[in-house]
Amino acid sequence: MATDPSEYDKAMPIVAAHLAKIERAVNRTRSSHAGQPYATVRQALVEALRAEDAQRVVPQVVDEFARRITEAPNSLPF
Repeated sequence: MATDPSEYDKAMPIVAAHLAKIERAVNRTRSSHAGQPYATVRQALVEALRAEDAQRVVPQVVDEFARRITEAPNSLPF
């Protein structure tokens, strides 16, 4: 099934805005909870995502961000 290129152009600003919200939540969590226990970091990240209205993130992605913040605070790509 082919997708109309104009649909892509319409969706990209929405996707970019959502990714920016996720990035802000991750950065805020990293700066305030780096090196803390996984459960603490994950809960703080979930709350930060909720505050950014970006709670629609695959749970495994949240887990991976929390793990990286816990284990190596500077190992995230942004």
